[in-house]
Amino acid sequence: MEVVKEYMEELYASGLYPNQYICHYKQGNLVDIEEEATGVRQRVLTFCTNDVLGLVQSEAVKQAAIDAIIQYGTSNSSCPTLSGRIDLHRQLEQEISAFKHLPHTHLFVNAWMAMQALMDGFCHLAAPVPGFRNTRETLILTDVLNHGCIVTAVSNAGNRSGKVFSHGADVRVKPYRHCDVTDLARKLQRYGRPDDRIIVVSDAVFSMDGDIAPLPAMLDVLENYPGSVILMDEAHASGAIGATGRGIYEHFGITPQEVLERGMIPLIMTTFSKFAASAGAAISSHSRELIDLLDVCPTSIGTISLPAPTTAAALESMRIVRQNPQLVERLQANTRYLRSRLIEYDFVAIGETNVIPVILPPELNPKLFARHLMEKYGVWVSPIWFIAKPRLRITANALHTKEEIDDLVAGMVATRDALYQPKNLVSA
Repeated sequence: MEVVKEYMEELYASGLYPNQYICHYKQGNLVDIEEEATGVRQRVLTFCTNDVLGLVQSEAVKQAAIDAIIQYGTSNSSCPTLSGRIDLHRQLEQEISAFKHLPHTHLFVNAWMAMQALMDGFCHLAAPVPGFRNTRETLILTDVLNHGCIVTAVSNAGNRSGKVFSHGADVRVKPYRHCDVTDLARKLQRYGRPDDRIIVVSDAVFSMDGDIAPLPAMLDVLENYPGSVILMDEAHASGAIGATGRGIYEHFGITPQEVLERGMIPLIMTTFSKFAASAGAAISSHSRELIDLLDVCPTSIGTISLPAPTTAAALESMRIVRQNPQLVERLQANTRYLRSRLIEYDFVAIGETNVIPVILPPELNPKLFARHLMEKYGVWVSPIWFIAKPRLRITANALHTKEEIDDLVAGMVATRDALYQPKNLVSA
């Protein structure tokens, strides 16, 4: 523990440790927060929530969760393969399958577990079967900017529990440059072997850059490898892109069935913490066998099933989204307006979705910028300071008004004026 203590002392002293806030009350995008270190409380306008469609406080969603508690209690107290499966799980799986146009779906407590279960299951077939042995190796191609849940799962794909139990064939993991289809094709040609089982894994919308994976071009490359699998993590795509919020396939005017007809296997991971006012994740596939395989993965067997109120909240949220596409339209309109206002005032807003990273000049500390914006103007954004380019991570949602967006931009302009002087002005 001495090493941990020394490290944390340096982390605190360096200013890298994040500020901690406790929420006491929320209504719309107004939040009462307390800074844990000082006890100071303040009401702020938030632009750092992932509640993209504003359903967390929906009366219908809250009532669905309450009704589920009354019927099932607060926990299912078991894994789904034993006694932890309830009818709400089946309903949610059916809802997701209809939303994503893939007929079979498996639920998980969170995305990290969903990805690990998929890697264990796909690469190593999870559970030993007498007389059966897989000898085909797996080649995994992963975008270098994929979410941490993907990075962790693919990094462990060659040495996790599936291989321990089944002594499966080797797994090789190769990263490719961010959204670079030419590099993806090059890596497939260089590392692919005739008998490989190939899976390409990518965020659909990248959580820190706000850009969209080039799915059509990726499919054109993968078509040269019949039977290859393409997994899209739609955490930030569901409810946010596509005319009705169905995600990256709808955004590009493609259906999973068309991908199947071209000889590739589409998989989609859906998470509920952004558009569906809840928590948890799901893997959807055209293959009943793959979904059943996930049932016997160590990750599924050793983990409690999604609690009833959480499941009910996600289920009701998804029904609302399907019945109210205007929510998605409002989110996309707010996104366009916010991006246009930031550009109007010379902020560098990258990406193309409601996740809006604003790249700051290197002289500006994102933590100090965000703190000044909060304390002086009552606006809450997420500072990102531990990557190469300092940035603010701003998220638009369907509840934001134009007046609130204007308040954000005005506060950012005033904060920039207070904290930053361009070098040419300083030298002059």
